[in-house]
Amino acid sequence: MGSHDELRKLPKIDRLLEAPHILGWTHRFGRDSVVAAVRASADGARERIQAGESCPAEAALLADALVRLEREGAPTLRPVINATGTIIHSDLGRAPLSEEALIAMQNVARGYSSVELDLDRGEAGARSIHCSRLLSQLTGAEDGLVVNNGAAAAMLVLSALCRDREVVASRGQLLEISGGFRIADAVRDSGARLIEVGTANCTYARDYEQAVTERTGAFLTVHRSNFKLAGYAQEPRQEELARLARSRGLILIDDLGSGALLDTASYGLAHEPTVQERVQAGADLVLFSGDKLLGGPQAGCIVGRKALIEKLRNSPLLRALRADKMALAGLEATLRQYLRGEAAGRIPIWGAMAAVPEELEVRAVGWSRQLGLSASQARVLETTSTVGGESLPGLTLPTRALAIRVASPEALATKLRIGAPPVVGRVIEGHLLLDPRTVAASEDGALVAALRRALESASAPASS
Repeated sequence: MGSHDELRKLPKIDRLLEAPHILGWTHRFGRDSVVAAVRASADGARERIQAGESCPAEAALLADALVRLEREGAPTLRPVINATGTIIHSDLGRAPLSEEALIAMQNVARGYSSVELDLDRGEAGARSIHCSRLLSQLTGAEDGLVVNNGAAAAMLVLSALCRDREVVASRGQLLEISGGFRIADAVRDSGARLIEVGTANCTYARDYEQAVTERTGAFLTVHRSNFKLAGYAQEPRQEELARLARSRGLILIDDLGSGALLDTASYGLAHEPTVQERVQAGADLVLFSGDKLLGGPQAGCIVGRKALIEKLRNSPLLRALRADKMALAGLEATLRQYLRGEAAGRIPIWGAMAAVPEELEVRAVGWSRQLGLSASQARVLETTSTVGGESLPGLTLPTRALAIRVASPEALATKLRIGAPPVVGRVIEGHLLLDPRTVAASEDGALVAALRRALESASAPASS
């Protein structure tokens, strides 16, 4: 009987929809969404009552409906504060963009643009020309082309130039990148036939040479940007493969991946092959991403011989893989920063790599002081950051991170992650770590405010 009595107390949907807040909610979320949320709130309450709980007050039902509305109404793609210490974080959008790139993208997004209009001649143009000259100037290649991402670049090149032909590649380079994209699958799906040579650790120029037949179209090399091959290992130099390819009338396709235009060794890291070096080494086409070590928006860049780039421009597949106007505008602005020698100081990923531990410690200490945390609640740890984005695997940068100790660091991490704005850190050895290396200085205030809210709603910090 108790459950039945409690069910009778549950307000009808029509009555709940007469509450004074409903009009404002309707303007904000739409009438249908409000009705659905109120009904779901009442249905949830009914289930709880049948399970033995008391009927909630009308205000509680409406509060629950508002939570549902806000959760459903929130965009799924939201800005996030990256405090993980991973500079190019694949789950968090990879490279943050420079102010110049953001302004350029906003300028073409707010109205019409010359994406496919030749302004000089006053007639239709081709979007495939955008960024071509800049890519050529920066890399030393004859020409360049932009598509929507690195995987698209590989698919376009293989499909347009190697369909029904054999592509020779080393077994030690047939890697898988994020999202399950496998080089071997890309070759097969393009209509080419993959010929694997060598072993997992050793491949020689003679392996490529012995694999050449009348059906061979290209040699494919893939930079191991997301893992390291250590110990006993051999592979031919790019210059050697380029000479061999030319002597047999083949093309050498080099999938470089991360797309560095600056020397990473100057940042205390190992040297990552640059696009310029691979072009100079003789590759006919070099493929790389725009949103990794280049530091621009998502894009796939292809540079190399003009005749080959022209064939790619004429491929029907290009229309399906083309970059949109905002990506082209952001990439162009980013490339111009390299051309002006401003990349190291203006593109965020290079600034993050250049940050020294002493500067990072000052910021981490500042966060702790603003929060009023005691030594038992927080301390600054010496730890490491990573480049990420399938670049420079296994290499780290020394950093300083704010380590917060609470009864449940996982619960605190969750509260930060679902907060506004979301903050993503990492939990290590019973602490929540927040690394300033990947937090823009302009985000410091928002991070501290988010952390204060999360700490206030979490359990009290544990003592030492």
